[in-house]
Amino acid sequence: MNGILRKLAVVTMACLVMAPGLAVAEDPAPPQAVAWGALSADQQQVLERFRGRWEQMPPGRQQAMLRGADRWLAMTPEQQARARERWEKWQSLPPEERQQVRQRWQRFRDLSPEEREQLREAYGRFKDLPPEKREELRQRWRDMSPDERQQMRERWRDMSPGQRGPMRQPPPRQGKGGR
Repeated sequence: MNGILRKLAVVTMACLVMAPGLAVAEDPAPPQAVAWGALSADQQQVLERFRGRWEQMPPGRQQAMLRGADRWLAMTPEQQARARERWEKWQSLPPEERQQVRQRWQRFRDLSPEEREQLREAYGRFKDLPPEKREELRQRWRDMSPDERQQMRERWRDMSPGQRGPMRQPPPRQGKGGR
């Protein structure tokens, strides 16, 4: 039974975090309600916790939870274990940090597909660096003033993908004298 509760918790978290923004722009049709009896036995098992209130849920919420259940059922046991770990980590975050994560996720989703891909590629390059180099870059970022960080973001935004590739270091820090 504990395994089912964990599955439910993961699916619920995924639905709560991601459901509000999952609407597809190309599909203007309103979501259709799904009767509990129309769910497969596996879907019902994953969503059992919501059985008593399923029919009262808005159709969009039902659809989002159904997608989450299907994603859960498609996962390997290893993927499910990682999802459980992420859920437990999420649960341990203070509300302020959860809100920051939601805001970052929204900013990511607001990027164009090209910008999201560029960000993914940059993150991949970052992850390929040795741990000590990653920490050095993190420390450089932490040491920057808010203005320097903003300048870095603007500099990055104004670059073409070709210019971004070789960029590995932030601009040199200016001294207090402005030089």
